[in-house]
Amino acid sequence: MRVCLVTPFAWSQPHDVNEHVAGVAGALRSLGHEVTVIAPSTRAGDLLAGRRALLRGEQADVIAVGPAIPVSRRSQLGVPVGVQANLRQALVQGAFDVVHGFEPGLPSLSYLALRETDALAVATFVSANRLGYPPARSQREKLLGRLDALIALSEPMREAAEERFPGDYRVLSPGVDADLFSPAAKRQRIVVELRPNEREVARGVLHAVRELPDWEVVLLRTRPLIGRPAIPRDRAARVRLRTARDAASRAELLNETAIFVPGLEGLRRVTLEAAAAGCAIARPRGVELQPELAAAAAARLAEDDRLREREATSARAAAEQQTFEHVGRELEAMYTALGSRRRHRRAESQVRREPLADRPFILADLHMHTSWSHDCSIDAAELVDHAESEGLGAIAVTDHNVFGGALETADEARGRQLVVIPGEEVKTDDQGEVIGLFLEREIQRGLSFGDAIAAIREQGGLVYLPHPFDRLHAIPDPRTLHRHLADIDVLEVYNARLLFEAFNDEALRFARKYNLTMGAGSDAHVLQGVGTGALRMRAFADPEEFLISLRTAEVLRRPKSLAYLQSLKWVAQVKERVR
Repeated sequence: MRVCLVTPFAWSQPHDVNEHVAGVAGALRSLGHEVTVIAPSTRAGDLLAGRRALLRGEQADVIAVGPAIPVSRRSQLGVPVGVQANLRQALVQGAFDVVHGFEPGLPSLSYLALRETDALAVATFVSANRLGYPPARSQREKLLGRLDALIALSEPMREAAEERFPGDYRVLSPGVDADLFSPAAKRQRIVVELRPNEREVARGVLHAVRELPDWEVVLLRTRPLIGRPAIPRDRAARVRLRTARDAASRAELLNETAIFVPGLEGLRRVTLEAAAAGCAIARPRGVELQPELAAAAAARLAEDDRLREREATSARAAAEQQTFEHVGRELEAMYTALGSRRRHRRAESQVRREPLADRPFILADLHMHTSWSHDCSIDAAELVDHAESEGLGAIAVTDHNVFGGALETADEARGRQLVVIPGEEVKTDDQGEVIGLFLEREIQRGLSFGDAIAAIREQGGLVYLPHPFDRLHAIPDPRTLHRHLADIDVLEVYNARLLFEAFNDEALRFARKYNLTMGAGSDAHVLQGVGTGALRMRAFADPEEFLISLRTAEVLRRPKSLAYLQSLKWVAQVKERVR
């Protein structure tokens, strides 16, 4: 499997997200996968190697696509055009099976990669402070529509991310190198994680060590320029300030440390590293509300050797189940499962050997309405005459939540060359609409999305999903759409009535990504709109032949002015009211 991991943070600088990416990349490579990390960098050598790899079309473990830019939740800077071009080139050249972006809630490479890629897309959220982008809900929904899996690196992170990016999340461990972080001979040392605006915990520990004369305290900064609390003179000789931004420097410290006190909003990675190093973790329940409890827990651990040893053993055992190897295997299983969403492409020999090659071509419009719909006044007999005059060989009548119009049109077309597919456009409870084709009877509105599909299947009908990305109307949310991918027989990639062509483009992109069978229709509500969206396909006799014919069908865009068609619809509705 070819996997691309995209991080928004400079690969040349220590960062907790990059440590996770590097660990995951190594684990996946050890499982036999080809992994490329795409990242910015501040190192000239990285940028030169990245340009060389892009120019020569070479694969590399890391491709630096441009210089690092400031990235934060308050950042207003966009990714430079040149860097965007390098990113697109890297994604195309890599032909990746999976593109996995980290912290896409920032205006960064990760967000762009997940928006641009046609591969299976996975997003990982790490920090609740990095969820502000994009600000528009429509843009977040567009991103979610392109994501196949959502990951959070902690339960609180999942809860925070779900508010901005709703979906089905999987919680994974940040991962740890259990060889690098390994218990050594312990010193009587308490390490306190310093975090911005969290000095209460450190002050409490410094106060507690007054009664622990043999113990030293290290105030650990994982970020530069974090202040420290005032250190009393009588304990100054036993207190040190240490900055350790990368795993190797923290391992040197933590492996010999007996007790670790996490920050209230500290890095989960650092706590996991301390556990792997065999430290007893002083994080009692309720410490978020009462920070002084952390100091009391640390003092108790320092005074009770047996308790400290039990806690250290338990912490190490838990950490051994959260190594990068474990995380890599979980991701491998996830990637493999996602691959089943894509329907298999037919072999080239099958494409050449077209089963219906002896059938004539016809034009088919798979989405239209009659006067049985509340917002349409097209007479069934007039529809049949007009469809034939437009050169159509097949139409699907899909009235809103009623089936009589389809039956009436089919009766009017009896004995004529026009094939009428009886259908219905069913309004679900809260997930937009779904069309049933080749139906026998009416389906009630207001069912859940899944129940509507089941009702269509019960009749032996086909599931046709209309205008799936028309955000001006009710549509299935990304979670529902991905959950029911296997149930969709035909995805409408062109609807002639959509106000913005980008909605059709998004549907076409989606269908291509998952190899879905494509459909098209006019969604006509006036006669003049019939045939403005159609397919050139082989003639068919039943639902099975219909699906076979669609595999080689050509989408025809024959648009007319939407303002013109809409005005005709309004005039017709006004006339109907006057009557």
